[in-house]
Amino acid sequence: MDPNPEEQRAPAASATLSDRLRTWPQFALPTHLLSRIAHWATRCRTAWWKELLIGAFMNRFGITLDDAEIDDPGIFPDFNTFFTRALKADARPFAGGDSTLLQPVDGAVCYCGSLEEAALIAKGHRFDTTALLGGSQQRAAPFIGGTVVNLYLSPSDYHRIHMPLDGRLVEQVYVPGRLFAVNPPAVRTVPGLFARNERVVLLFDTAIGPVAMVLVGALFVGSIETVWSGEITPPHRSEISLTRYDDGSGPELKRGAELGRFNMGSTVVMLFPPDRVRLADSLDSGQQVRLGEALGELLSTG
Repeated sequence: MDPNPEEQRAPAASATLSDRLRTWPQFALPTHLLSRIAHWATRCRTAWWKELLIGAFMNRFGITLDDAEIDDPGIFPDFNTFFTRALKADARPFAGGDSTLLQPVDGAVCYCGSLEEAALIAKGHRFDTTALLGGSQQRAAPFIGGTVVNLYLSPSDYHRIHMPLDGRLVEQVYVPGRLFAVNPPAVRTVPGLFARNERVVLLFDTAIGPVAMVLVGALFVGSIETVWSGEITPPHRSEISLTRYDDGSGPELKRGAELGRFNMGSTVVMLFPPDRVRLADSLDSGQQVRLGEALGELLSTG
């Protein structure tokens, strides 16, 4: 399902020939089938298989377990448990106080800045924020003229996602879509990538108004879960699925609390209403960030 075909006519000018050669085969690949195979393979508990995967992955990406709660790779029952491993309690100290907006993940800044006329601008692509949030203009309206931060989690990063500020969940939306890779070459090549891929949209009520956290799936990332719903995908579905918490029954999460995880790497897109956050001056595209660092400051709603 491609929710916004009008914004998908041509690749961005910044895409190189190498980017296109790496990305174009994905248009023909059975990406959901490949992701289902990866889902099975990364949860297989046959000892030699999980040890082979974990060892090869640690060697390929230079991973150590110095900051992990479990520092012995042999203890993990399968590869996915290793991949989504928890950190030691003091591994990521939180910056500032309650008015400091936190980085929600370890990753790299893909884009940070303003939203103009409900259009997200990222790596030369424009796509409608309404499409990103599942096609609802009402859902997108509070963010027009606001602020966006797009963070990419590489395979070597910590893959749990945390709250950048206190919030209560008011809406959870599963949006079906493709499963293109979300690495930089694919982002530069596939127009409207984040509004085309399968994703889970989380809307929170916070002290600065509505805040959206969009968990974007990717090739081999056929599994996104939250701490309150468990695994949302798979199964992959063809229709949008919406859960609302109008009665105030949605989970309340404190700043820095875990909200979910990617079972393999992907992207988080955060949307904030206009004039409610000031991003850190040092924040820039391509910058490596870590959970708990200062993303910016909350501005008064008064």
